[in-house]
Amino acid sequence: TALLAKAVGVVLARHPQVNAATSADGSAMVYPAAVNVAVAVAMEDGGLITPVLANADKTDIHSLARNWADLVSRARSKQLQPEEYSTGTFTLSNLGMFGVDRFDAILPPGTGAILAVAASRPTVVGGKDGSIRVANQMQVNLTCDHRVIYGADAAAFLKDLAQLIETNPESLAF
Repeated sequence: TALLAKAVGVVLARHPQVNAATSADGSAMVYPAAVNVAVAVAMEDGGLITPVLANADKTDIHSLARNWADLVSRARSKQLQPEEYSTGTFTLSNLGMFGVDRFDAILPPGTGAILAVAASRPTVVGGKDGSIRVANQMQVNLTCDHRVIYGADAAAFLKDLAQLIETNPESLAF
């Protein structure tokens, strides 16, 4: 989860239009300076909370992982402070750990987009040269508020995210 949040954060920094939302009264677009990735966490007694990995684009992966473990622990014991679950600028929902191979995520109020991430599965893929091979692939689905985020901007974000994860994941280690 921390690795996905880091990848999303890095790509959001390059696509600030996808890190946007409408103002509380809906009259304007808001472009936050920070990239704060909220990540959905299922509560043991039911319900959901979205702890925030602040500055996910600038925080190293080791710190993100430690922060994430701490946030999840405190979320499940209901010890988070409001700013730790209300300051997200983008939301990530990862059901891959449950073996879910695809799903749609509902956009939370106050954010412009949510990324649904499913499980990585072996898939038959065709190469540009016509070859066929099996590769692990995960389905992602981006739900956006189209009052704020245009489809072309969302597509560019997804393209860059896929490229980062598929061709340069080692860059996330820093």
